[in-house]
Amino acid sequence: MASVLLASNRGPVSYSVRDDGTLDTRRGGGGLVSGLSAVSSEGSEGDTLWVCAALGDGDREAVRRGVAEPGVRMLDIDPEVYAEAYNGIANSVLWFLHHHLYDVPREPVFDAAFRRRWESYRAYNRAFADALAEAADEGAAVLVQDYHLALVPGMLRELRPDLRIGHFTHTPWADPAYLRMLPEDIREELVWGMLGADELGFHTALWSGAFMQSASMDNASGIAVAYFPAGTPWRGVEHRRGGGPGPKRTTNVTVRPLGVDGDELRALAHRPQVDDRLARLREEVGDRKTIVRVDRTELSKNILRGLLAYRELLTAHPEWRDRVVHLASAYPSRQDLESYRAYTASVVALAEEINAEFGTADWRPVLVSVEDDFTRSLAAYRLADVALVNPVRDGMNLVAKEIPVVSEAGCALVLSREAGAFMELGQDALTVSPFDVTGTAEALHRALSMPAAERAERTERLAAAATALPPQRWFLDQLEALRSGPSGDSGADGSA
Repeated sequence: MASVLLASNRGPVSYSVRDDGTLDTRRGGGGLVSGLSAVSSEGSEGDTLWVCAALGDGDREAVRRGVAEPGVRMLDIDPEVYAEAYNGIANSVLWFLHHHLYDVPREPVFDAAFRRRWESYRAYNRAFADALAEAADEGAAVLVQDYHLALVPGMLRELRPDLRIGHFTHTPWADPAYLRMLPEDIREELVWGMLGADELGFHTALWSGAFMQSASMDNASGIAVAYFPAGTPWRGVEHRRGGGPGPKRTTNVTVRPLGVDGDELRALAHRPQVDDRLARLREEVGDRKTIVRVDRTELSKNILRGLLAYRELLTAHPEWRDRVVHLASAYPSRQDLESYRAYTASVVALAEEINAEFGTADWRPVLVSVEDDFTRSLAAYRLADVALVNPVRDGMNLVAKEIPVVSEAGCALVLSREAGAFMELGQDALTVSPFDVTGTAEALHRALSMPAAERAERTERLAAAATALPPQRWFLDQLEALRSGPSGDSGADGSA
């Protein structure tokens, strides 16, 4: 039994089967893993449990063999159920809704096939809720992560009303009008599932506000909501379900913008293998300035418009020809979905067009890497004169925080107003509309032309903001708030 539990789709370890049949174990990195380490240190050994899904054949084989890392429980969910829940709903419906990515004249289509996939999403969330309920001590704190597990709080609340439950959404939350695309019963189930938590966390006030508006919108569906406005000790919603008098619950809605661990990031960026890669990049770039972007090939990242803006920069400001190189890292993402494969191919094709149009025998305007190569990305961070982060709508966009921390000469940040990091970094960035290609081209020109002293001052302030709430502190703040927050049951009757 555990007093602190974390639930997420992806866990801290993964397994693969070697040729000789033995299992190879790989421990993951990133903020989630380091954050859990901080949470684990708050309790005694065996007091913390991470519940996650088995993602591939190696993980499922490890579960079948009873192989388990201390403090980790993997769930062997039926592969077909998992695929429909993960790709069919989480990545093809909820991701598109929260990022406002639908081609509305054609999508979405909520038909019988969608209903079948939603059943799988429900079953996937139920597996997590059951596992957490079984493993949790009386009154334990449970931290549920992201849109994959949006139904878990409500399910877990029914199973274990004694638990303190938190949920954090790492994406935006859809504007209420966009969320209204969902069938009414599905939308209500989604919102009510989230409201099972004692505390809901979002990266920005814009998204926490959008969720509270979504909850209020469902009054007609039997979810009664009352707001605790900003400035009161607890900002959130009081709610009950069913329309009639009855017990009400309180869900605190918080804003916690995730930062980066500056010391850890700098240490990673100065390892020998990064030094070697940096030397190779310097040979390719020469004494030219660099514009750096690092993204997964997500539809929300706006890589194509970024390349179009770079092409317009070279057209409108020919003085930059042969004086700048665009280092673009585009990690392949969700390549089992056709729309993502097509997007990745379009990124490569547009980069080749720009090189063909402007390149010379000794200058390639765009150096694009379509592979998962963190070493190259860290080397590019160190080399960056300009960082380009221009999503159409996205989560925290930690790259916007990472590059100023690592850039050796200081960098100017060109940042979309729709990036999650905008509220913290916008004052010291050159901000753009993600759809304004000409405006982005002009921002790149201003960034490349920025005096060194101004660039250094901006970089210092950007780095300070970026490291204000590193992952360890971010997780511990959630845990402390969950333990000390108001009771979920208000004990009141009557209308909210």
